[in-house]
Amino acid sequence: MLVIRAEGLEYRELNDEIRDVQEPCTIEDCCGQRFIAAGMSGKDITIGGIPGNALGAYLNGGTITVRGNAQDAVGDTMNEGLIVVHGNIGDAAGYAMRGGKIYVRGDAGYRAGIHMKAYEDKAPLMVIGGRAGSFLGEYQAGGVIVVLNLEKPQEKCVGYYPCTGMHGGKMFLRSDCENVVFPEQVTARPAEAGDLEELRSCLEEYCGLFGLDPEDVLSSPFTVVTPDSSNPYTQMYVAN
Repeated sequence: MLVIRAEGLEYRELNDEIRDVQEPCTIEDCCGQRFIAAGMSGKDITIGGIPGNALGAYLNGGTITVRGNAQDAVGDTMNEGLIVVHGNIGDAAGYAMRGGKIYVRGDAGYRAGIHMKAYEDKAPLMVIGGRAGSFLGEYQAGGVIVVLNLEKPQEKCVGYYPCTGMHGGKMFLRSDCENVVFPEQVTARPAEAGDLEELRSCLEEYCGLFGLDPEDVLSSPFTVVTPDSSNPYTQMYVAN
């Protein structure tokens, strides 16, 4: 596998090298370079170190694997492809993503999945293995968000104000969510057998990548969250 040394490279220089590569490559010594693989397709990239903001922004295909943590705006407006992060991610992951998949083994910061949307035949998927910060799925319009809270199930799986403005898509939370406050424009209910089958299909690849047993993951209660109003903003901002 080809190795690219990122130390001392500005992000434009690093992306120029990635564009020239036609085989799987590993980026070593990454230290905060932004926009890695932005707008690219067909690349198979493994990253050692910590990539900067907007990793895989506007991604059109291919696979990006981060051995450790990643910063803010992972997969910003991505269209297709797979981003796998073996650590934690910062804020606003999957901002306005309209296709592709983001798999995170650890925690996500604030506003993960904000403005996530489906587009034509594309349905984005984000799976977070740890916990998610406040404003999860803010203004979500499509796609699926899954939060598993595998490491600290005794704590809340999400922060404050999840699903604010949600008007499309679906969310699966591995918790009974008795300690979570949802806005009025969504419905939160226990997952049923049909929901778990849908969830199993969402988790199959994720569990394989991170060495997890899907049946163990699915053995805990899940809450399904969906929008229940075609005009959620009326409930949020218009006085009765």
